[in-house]
Amino acid sequence: GSRAELTKDSIFLYAREVYLWNDALPTYQAFNPRRYTESGTEIDNYNRELFDITQLKINPQTGRPYEFVSSTANYAKYSYLTDEESDDPARSGEVSLEGVGTDFGFTLTGVGSESLYQIFIRYVNPGSPAANLGMSRGDVLTQVNGRQLGSNFTADANFINSAFDQQSISVSGRKSNGATFTRTLSKTTYTSSPVFKDTVITRAGKSIGYMALARFSNLSNAEPALNEAFSGFASANITDLVVDLRYNGGGYVATAEHLINLIAQPRLNGTTMFVEHFNKTMQDGQATILKNQPLLDENGRQRFANGRALTYFDVDYSVSGNTYEFLKRGAVNSVTNVVFIVTGNTASASELVINSLRPHINVKIVGEQSYGKPVGFFPINIDVYDVYYSLFQSRNSAGEGDYFAGFTPDANTADDVTRDFGDPLEASFASALSYLTAGTFIAHTPAPIKIMGKAVNPSLVEFRDMGRGTDFKGMIENRMKIKQK
Repeated sequence: GSRAELTKDSIFLYAREVYLWNDALPTYQAFNPRRYTESGTEIDNYNRELFDITQLKINPQTGRPYEFVSSTANYAKYSYLTDEESDDPARSGEVSLEGVGTDFGFTLTGVGSESLYQIFIRYVNPGSPAANLGMSRGDVLTQVNGRQLGSNFTADANFINSAFDQQSISVSGRKSNGATFTRTLSKTTYTSSPVFKDTVITRAGKSIGYMALARFSNLSNAEPALNEAFSGFASANITDLVVDLRYNGGGYVATAEHLINLIAQPRLNGTTMFVEHFNKTMQDGQATILKNQPLLDENGRQRFANGRALTYFDVDYSVSGNTYEFLKRGAVNSVTNVVFIVTGNTASASELVINSLRPHINVKIVGEQSYGKPVGFFPINIDVYDVYYSLFQSRNSAGEGDYFAGFTPDANTADDVTRDFGDPLEASFASALSYLTAGTFIAHTPAPIKIMGKAVNPSLVEFRDMGRGTDFKGMIENRMKIKQK
């Protein structure tokens, strides 16, 4: 076969052995992977093949495939393929999971209708050009590259998205205190902390910790920032915590585990936190195709044991080998209530944190329905592509892990981009504080929003994202345990 035909073969043959739901896949002859020839580019053919593979296993709870997105979507909910030579920014975002940013450092949300709206900064990445120039969530933008904003949302959104593709940008706007600003930003490479903000609020005699977390970047990037935040929480003797994951699409399992151990009480040490379940073929050591995948260390170097080069076939995929236990970190020892703030952007490793803590402490959720991704992966290299198949499902100590539709909030609240992270008047945080201090959530009924000097009924207000954010939703496992011979 040609190079493209062999790649199509490999995409299917790997799936037959490593895909989480491989029991639904037919034989090679019945599937016929080389039939994918209709797209204009080979990568489109590969993506179509992968999509068809992911639609074969049906979730009995919904009657639809586990990786179903919508009747019009031609991509899977979880699995995807990337070209190693040109990393897809739609998957990785503008700040990588190594904590490296290459953008202006801010994203936007339009609030209002098509012809009457304002554009707010949704978030600013720490360490970015925008952060260094004092821009923050809740700021209003009035001009971009000299264009006055506010009369045609679609036209403004297209103009702004084009401007974000340029190397520099000029913006004018207004801070929440009414002060105006004009800034010129240039893209640069920077290191960004995953912690948007952390603070302590004192209410009703309680010290309540708050932390907004952008992503579960690798431990070398995330651990110092997380430890510093929890050191401050320990000094304030907090007993309750609000963890804001509204834009957190996940990342490394190891970092999610570190956060869980920072929150957990010492009494949980040695008990099960979560378990990663691979398919039966992998658990039984029968995925022999993995002998073709070199096992690399964190620096991309070949791993060896007794002078032999290791492959992913040498990894232990058993249930016992992928059971993770609590091991308390930090000095916050008595948290009894945790409220998580979530949206549809909250996925995977973020949901892992929520699910792992639910059997052990009082966990509540405010915001909007989360994404629903209880599965994780590591990359499978095929030619010049990395294929991220759904490889394992995570379950907590109670065996719970079927949240494919996401977590339903205990209280529904809007993502109030008109206020900064940690503002006690922001809709979701206000509801969380009400529960932690009074035992009841407050329904968010915002006052009329003034747009261009006019009061607008909040029921008519729409929140629409623009500008570059992160679309990555994943749970990456890179701690591979070798089978004991």
